[in-house]
Amino acid sequence: MAKYRRDRINDAVKEELAQIIRDVKDPRVSEAMVSITGAQVTGDLKFAKIYFSVLVGDKNEVMKGLKSATGFLRTELARRVNLRITPQLTFEYDGSAEYGSYIHSVLKTLDIKDEDDEGENE
Repeated sequence: MAKYRRDRINDAVKEELAQIIRDVKDPRVSEAMVSITGAQVTGDLKFAKIYFSVLVGDKNEVMKGLKSATGFLRTELARRVNLRITPQLTFEYDGSAEYGSYIHSVLKTLDIKDEDDEGENE
C-alpha cells in the first residue's frame, strides 16, 4: 500500500476515534480528558495502534476503560470509515505531552542571558 494512502487512513482513524471516544459510557473514559494523539494502521488493515494522552485522570484506569470499550469503538469506526477490513484496536499511552512539559520546566529553570543583555552591560 502506498505511503500516502496509509497516512490518509491513519488520519481518518485518528479523527473518527477522537469523535467516537466522546460517546463512550465507561466512567473511566468519559470522566477523564482523553485525547487521541495518533494512529498507526498496518498495511493489511488488520491491526491499528491508537496512541492517547490523558490530561485529567489516571492513565492506567483510562487504558482499562479503553480496552473494555474496544468493541464499541471498533463497531463505530466501521460505520464511519469505509475500509475493507476494520482493524483490531490496541491502545498505547503517549507520554510526549508530559515529557514536553517537563522539558519546558527544565528550560525555565536555566539562567541563560540573551546576547542583547550582554551588550548593554559593556
